[in-house]
Amino acid sequence: MDGKERLRRYLEQRRETGERELVLDAMTVDDVMRIVGAQAGAQPAPVPVEPDPAPEASGDWRTVLSAAAERDVAIPRTAEPAAVTPPPRRGGPPAPETALHEAPPHEPPSAETSAAQAPAPLWPAGISVGEASSELFGGPLSAYQSLDALAGAIAKCTSCSLYSTATNPVPGEGSPVAQLVCVGEAPGATEDATGRPFVGQAGKLLDKILAAIQLGREDVFICNVLKHRPPGNRNPLPDEVTACSPYLVRQLELIRPRAILAFGTFAAQTLLQTPLTIGKLRGAVHRYYGVPLIVTYHPAALLRNPAWKRPTWEDVQYARRILDGTGR
Repeated sequence: MDGKERLRRYLEQRRETGERELVLDAMTVDDVMRIVGAQAGAQPAPVPVEPDPAPEASGDWRTVLSAAAERDVAIPRTAEPAAVTPPPRRGGPPAPETALHEAPPHEPPSAETSAAQAPAPLWPAGISVGEASSELFGGPLSAYQSLDALAGAIAKCTSCSLYSTATNPVPGEGSPVAQLVCVGEAPGATEDATGRPFVGQAGKLLDKILAAIQLGREDVFICNVLKHRPPGNRNPLPDEVTACSPYLVRQLELIRPRAILAFGTFAAQTLLQTPLTIGKLRGAVHRYYGVPLIVTYHPAALLRNPAWKRPTWEDVQYARRILDGTGR
């Protein structure tokens, strides 16, 4: 079976099971069906559901989709607007693509449509670190009353040895009144060279993730647990985390966000003070000094494993729900 036939069967199976959206690209299932020459409105013959075969070097259905649409398989992204673009929905996260099978205005909504419009369930409560209060960190850093002043202190920090091998400090950047703070692990080579967080390939993917929930870099605050790059991008050491963590806590105290997105195992374990894996931390709303915290995969990990893009989309959708007041 060639790649195009496998793609056709895959999409038919998804449509038969009621899936309304294809999160692998900014296209509807019907759009992709038209690309591969299938009738979007026709009722396909039943196809036995089989385990997805292993991708072939030249027949992988993702490759067929990419070649047909001349797009990358990526987090749902904001495409060029069509002639008429509907306004974003209020009170919930925007849908990543156009929904399928929308009932005409003169017909009552189908059961499928009604189910899709039902409120999404709230996620369970997770780990809670610290107590909600007006003061997250009462140490000497409380003297710094702005992010710029704190960045100046980070630039002069010699609390651990990382400053001696780094080119530039990377304190973080973004809005001082951001409702969402994105926390990663540590600066990489590009970040070390520029002094800015998430500006390499992983940073470009983070921009797409934020755009998918209608946020830009200027709307959020982006930073890392560590403020200087570890040599060779090695894992942070405990004393480095101890030295840098107060700066992160003070940043969160100054910003007072409505939600935190912890990208990657290290950031999640550091903030939540737990050895649990990211698989066990996802899918719950944790609390960091009273601030809701969502754990998801690091953008760099998504570059290596595209299969994690769908769960990441689910995570950032829920973070959007928190911002909109419809999440826990």
